[in-house]
Amino acid sequence: MKNSMNNSTEQRERELTPRQIVRELDKHIIGQHNAKKSVAIALRNRWRRLQVHPDLREDIMPNNIIMIGPTGVGKTEIARRLARLVDAPFIKVEASKFTEVGYVGRDVESIIRDLTEYAVNMVKAEKRARVNDKAKELSEERILDILIPPSRKRQAATADAPSNGGDEQEDNKATREKFRQKLRDGKLEEKLIELDVPATETPLMQVIGPMNLEEMGVNIQEMFGGLMPKKMKKRRITIGEARALLANEEAKKLIDIDATIKEALQRVENSGIVFLDEIDKIAGAKSPGGPDVSREGVQRDLLPIVEGSNVLTKYGIVRTDHVLFIASGAFHVSKPSDLIPELQGRFPIRVELNSLTEEDFVKILTTPQNALIKQYAALLATDGVEVEFAEDGIKEIAKIASEVNVNVENIGARRLHTIMTSLLDKVLFDAPDELEEKKIVVTRELVQGKLSSIVKNRDLSRYIL
Repeated sequence: MKNSMNNSTEQRERELTPRQIVRELDKHIIGQHNAKKSVAIALRNRWRRLQVHPDLREDIMPNNIIMIGPTGVGKTEIARRLARLVDAPFIKVEASKFTEVGYVGRDVESIIRDLTEYAVNMVKAEKRARVNDKAKELSEERILDILIPPSRKRQAATADAPSNGGDEQEDNKATREKFRQKLRDGKLEEKLIELDVPATETPLMQVIGPMNLEEMGVNIQEMFGGLMPKKMKKRRITIGEARALLANEEAKKLIDIDATIKEALQRVENSGIVFLDEIDKIAGAKSPGGPDVSREGVQRDLLPIVEGSNVLTKYGIVRTDHVLFIASGAFHVSKPSDLIPELQGRFPIRVELNSLTEEDFVKILTTPQNALIKQYAALLATDGVEVEFAEDGIKEIAKIASEVNVNVENIGARRLHTIMTSLLDKVLFDAPDELEEKKIVVTRELVQGKLSSIVKNRDLSRYIL
């Protein structure tokens, strides 16, 4: 498996040490060093496993993690950014959306099917990028064939009519080159041509029942597609539209779909990351009735997936033994020990994330590459409005966010979004039309004048902030 897993994911995992992973995460997430350290070690261990002797490699299990902390402190973002660092297949699911087998709802195996679908699309996109230039060249040739059909050589020359096929070919070639240049210069984009395109297909049937074919990862059209000829219809479209359609067709022909699926399955099995959010919602004993009746059942259904099992997908069997599972939950009402013991054992690493402080909010507003004040400045710049955030203004926003989280509900960094929207709502509304002042400096006085009355009124802040 080590040799077959020759892709960008393995390359990136090899290049990134745990310290480098933490440094990369620091660019986007403030604080939470313990959580970053835990996921960095888990990621590095996946690469280490692939380097050990094959006899031992299969016995090395991933160190699954439970992140414990209130909403909005960076749990999901840590997992998402971790996957992006190494281009690993990643899926975020909410544990509360699944039901025990026998109840109406999604079964837990659909997690792996969705992860596999994502991986296949990811590998397809990578391969498509590699053949994109060649596909464009081939689509250009097909458009030229429609505009100037290739000359046909005379089948045989007769004494009465000697062949002049060479001259025809030369003329045809010269004309094609002229039109090729026009195509590349964009002079023919609006010209209409007639093109055969696939007809819109309707579903053959729909199966209704507790286990539908979508959940099984089976598409009826795909099952029977090879048995029936593909229906085509002629359409008149612009060359600009035809270029995109034909490039897509040619790219599909250039991609080896079997190799793509094989690589995607290997990537899921060796590098896949599943983020199980709201796992605290399924913790605790089975209740006698109501919507929580199957939560312990969901835990038991999750157990074989997390422990390692074979899941049938439409692309083949996927082993989950080495998929990394990162679970998270606030655990306000329940606690990790309320999970069934078997599931607890499959999440050996517990890491607690801290609530965000006023200082953290200042850093969140200013430090990350995608900091919130940078986002709002960029948005308003599109309407010709320059927004500058003074240092005392940023500190006041952070102070208000911290106060509201303490007094109303702790929703972490998400509180900054509500505060920024309330602070700049008039500017955002008036910027395209009536805003005369094209430069706005957000100072402490401006923030207090806009928000202090809302913060002081606790009932009002519940609704607005």
